[in-house]
Amino acid sequence: MRVVFAGSAEFSLPVLRALAASDQEVVSVLTAPDRAGSRGAAAPRPVKAAAAALGIPVAQPPRLTEEVWRQVSPGARADVLVVAAYGQLIPVSVLESLRQGGLGVHPSLLPRHRGASPVVAAILSGDSRTGVTVFRMDRSLDSGAILGQAELPVGGTDTTTSLTAKLAELGGDVLVQVLRRLEAGGVSEIAQLESAATFSHRLTRQDGRLDWTYTAEIIDRHVRALSPWPGVTVPLQGTWVKLLRGAPDANAEDAGDIAPGEILQQGPDWILVQTIEGAYRVELIQPPGGPQMSPAAFLRGRQRAPRGGSGA
Repeated sequence: MRVVFAGSAEFSLPVLRALAASDQEVVSVLTAPDRAGSRGAAAPRPVKAAAAALGIPVAQPPRLTEEVWRQVSPGARADVLVVAAYGQLIPVSVLESLRQGGLGVHPSLLPRHRGASPVVAAILSGDSRTGVTVFRMDRSLDSGAILGQAELPVGGTDTTTSLTAKLAELGGDVLVQVLRRLEAGGVSEIAQLESAATFSHRLTRQDGRLDWTYTAEIIDRHVRALSPWPGVTVPLQGTWVKLLRGAPDANAEDAGDIAPGEILQQGPDWILVQTIEGAYRVELIQPPGGPQMSPAAFLRGRQRAPRGGSGA
């Protein structure tokens, strides 16, 4: 089957590579335009570099329209469009021009966590399992019929980065299986249950601004889910710091009436902070405008006693 692939984010890369290594023919790749670098030079998209290494033609339209599709992609000769974290809406006319339409590769078990941030949403929700769905693209967002799914567990230390990497590898495998079944005429299409649908919004910096009135478990989910962006910031000794690494401390003794934000204990390179429920062990932070450091080093620099402030 002749495939046009559209993808821009890191999640796209293993999917593209699995597709290129399969018995399908990738005739063209669409990806977002290069980003401006820190010194003004354009930074190439990772999918662009991967496609070039595979010898596949690449197009980077700012906006995919029907006219652009005719100009930059061999649509008339392709059988199917595969979309994985492309970042643009696909015109219905483009989908209808292809013999097999469009297939989306989405890192969740649809209809759960439709939308822009499904991996983040799975961690924030405390899901024990997530997965990948290959679905038939239609007029609505992530709502088309399911052609294939596969599950995997969400580990207690998984971050968005680590979980996305595992889901991308899984997504490539599921996609290749679906394309083979499509070619053989043996794919069952299962309608999504709308009453079970949930949605994940596009992240903003405000999503990472927390305080210690959350539980230790909820803070931990945010730290893992919002890494690397936007990250979590919390109040500590009168300022806001980025919380880079830590974990709930199951061995912490009952703190009684200690207020959230109080520092319970301090070690050589960690501190234990009281939350509204449980204690959180802080292991790595970044002060405003400063380097990454241990919280103990941060406190020594501010010349404050371990129990000297509420952190509010």
